[in-house]
Amino acid sequence: MPSFNEITVAQLGRLIGLPDALAVIDVRTDEDAAADPRLVPGSVRRDWRRTGEWAHGFAGRRVVVLCQRGLKLSQGAAAWARHEGVEAETLEGGFEAWKAAGAPLLRADRLPPRDPAGRTVWVTRHRPKVDRIACPWLIRRFVDPGAVFLFVAPSEVSAVAERFGATPFDVEGVEWSHRGELCTFDVMLREWGLETEALSRLAGVVRGADTARFDLAPQSAGLLAVSLGLSRMHKDDLAQLDAGLAVYDALYRWCRDAVDEAHNWPTPAKGAVAS
Repeated sequence: MPSFNEITVAQLGRLIGLPDALAVIDVRTDEDAAADPRLVPGSVRRDWRRTGEWAHGFAGRRVVVLCQRGLKLSQGAAAWARHEGVEAETLEGGFEAWKAAGAPLLRADRLPPRDPAGRTVWVTRHRPKVDRIACPWLIRRFVDPGAVFLFVAPSEVSAVAERFGATPFDVEGVEWSHRGELCTFDVMLREWGLETEALSRLAGVVRGADTARFDLAPQSAGLLAVSLGLSRMHKDDLAQLDAGLAVYDALYRWCRDAVDEAHNWPTPAKGAVAS
């Protein structure tokens, strides 16, 4: 049982990926991180020795601090963060407990470089529909909550990527794009080691909608319809992205928690025999 100001691996696992998820701060030593550079999904690395400098940036938020085993470094950093007005807890057992439970781990070596503010920066074609909303959702919820997305004219994606230090995605001839029958969302899941049951189920829905393969999942046709509708509701790509994030939040919760739930009306009378 976790002690005061601790959260379990199972509890944290249920919170990661949600739109109002807490912030996860990894304060492992450089040596421990080098030995296993993977990350708890959505977490950010911070130096435990400089907690007094970064903690105030999380004031008013709920955070979980983790170190290798959930002992002195995370306990001390969380206590300091609470002094700065942060609702800070530690992960019971730390990184080792998360790994031992077989929980998903993000491959940090496959992440693009970050800007001076610590954010990944991405660029793609403007007027997004399916993959170009699904991928930002995945990145914001499981990879980098502060990620920046630039939507530009198709002819300018490459030049903008070079001039602004952005990583291009979902365009031809780049690393983060379609591969065979896989769409960009599939590729990101595979490369980052995020192929959980729920995300893999969602990937099938996205792939079907993005490639007109409605046989892959019955939800794909609906996702395409909603995506096309959003693209006509919003002139601004970032406004469309914000609206689309809510769609994928709902789809993810269905994939994770509600696939066995059915709905019908009117409800059959008790004892009635279905015809």
